[in-house]
Amino acid sequence: MKIEEIFKKAEIELSEQFKKIDELTFRNSKKVLDAFHKHNISEIHFSSTTGYGYNDIGRDKIEEVFATVLEAEQALVRNQFISGSHALNVCLFACTRPGDTILAISGEPYDTLKEVIGIKENPSSLKSYGIKYEQIELENDDFQDELIEEKIKNKFYKLIHIQRSRGYSLRNSITIQKLERIIKKIKKLSPESIIMVDNCYCELVEDTSPTRVGADLIVGSLIKNLGGGVAPNGAYIAGKKELINLCAERLTLPGEGLEVGPTLGINREFLKGIYMAPSAVGASLKSSVLASYILEQMGYTVSPRYDEQHADIVLMILFKNREKLIKFVQGIQASSAIDAFATPEPVAMPGYEHEIIMASGSFTQGSSIEISADGPLREPFACYLQGGLTYEYARLALLNAIKNIEE
Repeated sequence: MKIEEIFKKAEIELSEQFKKIDELTFRNSKKVLDAFHKHNISEIHFSSTTGYGYNDIGRDKIEEVFATVLEAEQALVRNQFISGSHALNVCLFACTRPGDTILAISGEPYDTLKEVIGIKENPSSLKSYGIKYEQIELENDDFQDELIEEKIKNKFYKLIHIQRSRGYSLRNSITIQKLERIIKKIKKLSPESIIMVDNCYCELVEDTSPTRVGADLIVGSLIKNLGGGVAPNGAYIAGKKELINLCAERLTLPGEGLEVGPTLGINREFLKGIYMAPSAVGASLKSSVLASYILEQMGYTVSPRYDEQHADIVLMILFKNREKLIKFVQGIQASSAIDAFATPEPVAMPGYEHEIIMASGSFTQGSSIEISADGPLREPFACYLQGGLTYEYARLALLNAIKNIEE
C-alpha cells in the first residue's frame, strides 16, 4: 500500500480521536474568548511602551487574560523572558534562599536546567549560592508517593519541582490527574512548601491547569502552546500573587517588579497568540495522534500511543537507529515553510550534554508549536515531534519524513 493511502486509511480510523480533540479545542476557545470579554480587551491594549515601561495598560491586560485562562491569581507575561528555561531560572532563584533545599519529584529536569541547579557545575548556579538539590525518580511513569511522603515528613523542602513534559527522557508526560493526587499529599504534609510546575508543552492539552489543582507556580514558553505560533518570543509565570511578585522582582528589580518592563510593540502578538492557541494546540494534537498511529503500524515504538491520554503536544518516537533519526528530522525540515532547503545535521548546543539534531523551519527561531522534530544523538535514538500550527502542514511534513526514512 502506498504511503498516501496509509494516511487516508489512518484518518478514517482516527475519526473518533479527532472528534474529541475538536471538542477540546472548542472548550478552550470559549475559555480564552471569555477571558478577553471579562477583561474588556480593546485595540488600545495593542499600544506599546519603551524605556522603563511605566503605565503599560496593554501589558497589564495581557497578564490578566493569562491569569484567567490559566486559572491563577496572577501572571507575569513578558518579552524580557528569553525562553521557558529562563522563566524557570527566575522562579527558582526568586523562591529560594541560601540554605534552602529543592526537591525534584519527577526525576532529573530538562538539560537546560542542569547548570541552573548545579547538577552540572557552573559558578552562577543555585548550588554556588548554597541552595541544595535532591531528586526522586518516577517509577513506572508515576510519582513514588511513599518515598516522597517519607522525605517530606523528615525534612522541609522550600520548593518542590515537577516537570510535566518528558523533555529528552523516555518517560511519559504527567497528566493533571496524577499531578492533583501528589499535590494534595504534599500540601497536607508540608503546606509551606512551594510547588512549582514546569508546564511547557502542556497548556490547553487538558481541560484544566495545574494551578487549579494546587500548584503554587506554573511556567511555560510562548514559542510553544500559548503563543499560538504568533508570539515571537517570551514566557509566562502564573500562580499565587505573592510568589508572582517575587518572580517579577527577580526578573526586573526589587521595589519595581511588575511595574516596569517595556513591551516594545509586542502586546498585539501576545494577545493574538493566546487567542490562536486553542486551534494551534488542537492541530498539534491531531498531528501527534496521526503520527503515533502510522508509525506504530510501521513497527516503531511511540509514546503516547494514538488512543492514550495526552498530557502535552510531544510525541516520542524510538528509532533505535542513528540514521533513521537523522533522516526523519531532515524530512520534517524539508517540508517546513522556512529554510526547507537546509539539511539539519547533529551539532553541539549550549546547555545539552550530547549532540542535538533539530528541524525547526519556523517563522520564530526554535518555535516548537509550528512544526519541529529534534532529539539527542544517543541511544536509543529517540525523536521528539511537536506541532504544527495547522493539521494540514503537519500532515505534509509527516508524509515527507516517513518517505525519507523508508527510502
